[in-house]
Amino acid sequence: MPPHLETTKGPARVTEVTADGYRQLAEFRYQIRRFLRYSEEAARARRIEPQQHQLLLAVKGLPLGARPSIGTLAERLCLRHHSTVELVDRLEEQGAVRRCHHSEDRREVLVELTPHGNRLLHRLSREIVRELRVSGPELSRALLAVLAHLAPPEPPRA
Repeated sequence: MPPHLETTKGPARVTEVTADGYRQLAEFRYQIRRFLRYSEEAARARRIEPQQHQLLLAVKGLPLGARPSIGTLAERLCLRHHSTVELVDRLEEQGAVRRCHHSEDRREVLVELTPHGNRLLHRLSREIVRELRVSGPELSRALLAVLAHLAPPEPPRA
């Protein structure tokens, strides 16, 4: 398994996927895809590409202590460095982000949202949260069904 797909506890062990398991996986994938399609269409309606929306969200929603460098953003978006640079370039042209240098290490370039980028992300996020309130329960049910199917048997009690 590729390292970026392993869990923090290592890869899960699944001995068999049943016909029900395939149906559950397919339903989960379908629910994810429905939500992602909604999110992608919402971004395009605001005249930005879905990956640009994801970059804005990654900048604003980084874990505490993480800096929005190109490398960090590339990792969070599962993109190559040069693809992330291109996204930042396009968003910078639109006035949604700007590059700045880290205050302690001037060599490190960081990305920050402009007021325009903040407004754009806020509008999109509100719309997506509304959709999650509608589609979230089905997505959650689908995930729980997959996890219940994949749950390892309980060890025998002594």
